[in-house]
Amino acid sequence: MPLNRRFSASLITHTMIGIIAVLMLYPIIWLAVSSLKPNTEIFSTAYSLIPSKLEFKNYSSGWKGFAGNTFSTFFKNSFTLVIWSTIGAVCSSALVAYGLARIPFRGRSFWFGCVMMVLMLPHDVTVIPQYVMFSKLEWLSSFKPIIVPAFFGMPFFIFLIMQFIRTIPPEMDEAAKMDGCSKYSIFFRIIVPLIIPALVTSAIFSFYWRWDDFINPLLYLNQPKLYPVSLALKLFLDGDSLNNWGGMFAMSTLSLVPIVVVFFAFQRFIVEGISTSGLKG
Repeated sequence: MPLNRRFSASLITHTMIGIIAVLMLYPIIWLAVSSLKPNTEIFSTAYSLIPSKLEFKNYSSGWKGFAGNTFSTFFKNSFTLVIWSTIGAVCSSALVAYGLARIPFRGRSFWFGCVMMVLMLPHDVTVIPQYVMFSKLEWLSSFKPIIVPAFFGMPFFIFLIMQFIRTIPPEMDEAAKMDGCSKYSIFFRIIVPLIIPALVTSAIFSFYWRWDDFINPLLYLNQPKLYPVSLALKLFLDGDSLNNWGGMFAMSTLSLVPIVVVFFAFQRFIVEGISTSGLKG
């Protein structure tokens, strides 16, 4: 291909990618800019990204929160739910994936099929049975219904980690057995160091899903002092706070900060984790 045609093709490609990136980022940019606009200008100048004046007080007014609870409480609740749920989901899923991928036992194919069936099961199907079960356990109005189930593995993470483990040569397990390693020693000393990209990828997805989760907190958390950020933002739409759009957009902007930080800090692990390449070189 001639140099001019190659340059033209590259220019068109990069231009299209740039346009798509701007379209995808525009809602986030609009949200951040609107959080600095006066309340009266947020919708009257919705198409403008330049505020007439910067209203930083939107952040202070939004941070005050509701019912005597500031957004520091809501952020603390979100991090509590996210951190414990992520630890439980990743650790339990890794153990289950190792058992299904490496340990031969009767009915292994059946249990793997059950995992795949649960993976395809819509979340809405399990909402009512889970609510009834947690109600009988008297776990409502607590973090338990959201955190505890994560310690029993998540089908998507189990499948992801299994595919990663299967790329590791079984001969490494046999060599470790000859050296006297048990199944748990093989898992922690051989398997875990090689599947770190898959574990980090699972942790990132779990962080995103838990941070954005709205339905589960809405079902199980009935006290404002237990609300995470995703549920607390809804309170801005209550009657008393209907006009505080600036505070709502300000707190919505702050709620995106942890997601952005996690993405840019661990983005290289996402591709490595999904591309099932357990060994390099």
